Amino acid sequence: MTESTFAATAAVRPTRKSRWRATLVRDRKAQAGLVVLGLFLFGAIFAPLIAPSDPNEMTLNMMDPISWAHPLGTDDLGRDLLSRILYGTQVSLFIGVSTVAIALLLGVTLGLLAGYFGGWIDLIIMRYIDLQWAFPNFIIAVYLVAVFGTGLLNVIVAISLAFVDDFARVARSMTLSLREEQYVDAARTLGFSDLRILFVHILPNAMAPIIVQATVSVSYAILGEASLSFLGLGVDADTPTWGLILADGRGFISQAWWLGVFPGLAIMLVVLSINFVGDWLRDVLDVRQSI
Repeated sequence: MTESTFAATAAVRPTRKSRWRATLVRDRKAQAGLVVLGLFLFGAIFAPLIAPSDPNEMTLNMMDPISWAHPLGTDDLGRDLLSRILYGTQVSLFIGVSTVAIALLLGVTLGLLAGYFGGWIDLIIMRYIDLQWAFPNFIIAVYLVAVFGTGLLNVIVAISLAFVDDFARVARSMTLSLREEQYVDAARTLGFSDLRILFVHILPNAMAPIIVQATVSVSYAILGEASLSFLGLGVDADTPTWGLILADGRGFISQAWWLGVFPGLAIMLVVLSINFVGDWLRDVLDVRQSI
């Protein structure tokens, strides 16, 4: 192949930045997801400025419908529902991101070690992962909260540990494939340490499916926190979360429809948006697809 042919091929090949842009332009669902997530993130950051009142401030306007004073109505204790949802966005998004970050750190580390070294290390790690895989994530989270107790930190720890196996399996499968690549053999020949090969050469090339798994897990973590709070196993009652708002209003749903509709709608929109963005990231990071 001549030099001119190489130059032509390089000119036709899309850059990473153009690939991301071109894929996003085509994906309307990803665009909508990014916009919705941006709005919720904006509301979470500026909740103290946007919220009409303190989320725990009780008034005599119990279960008032939608009005200018209370754009989403009030609950059975006269608390402004919009304020509680805005502040609940802070907690729900924080739990979703922090739990996935912890699970990713632990799971990916275990998966890399198991896939790279093999042998008894792989046997021990994967038997634990298989044991955890046998139980649904939510059941594991409920059990861990029952052991550790309720509260924000305990909920984060419980959901994080429940998701470790998902990341470990993805990281191990990628490591088993990448450890046979020529650049890994070259790194060994040059005398690089196993840790450097793992975290400098293998991990960056395994990040695409891990990132996709992370986006999916964030939505599951938000749903998990909402489910735990709905069952009374989540954060403290003084901390507004979407699941807790739903739990507080379930006894009055026939009298005040807004108590269930608006927090449920917030959960649905965020989870759908994260899934849309995750699908877009999967398409962008899949090297087999061409623009």
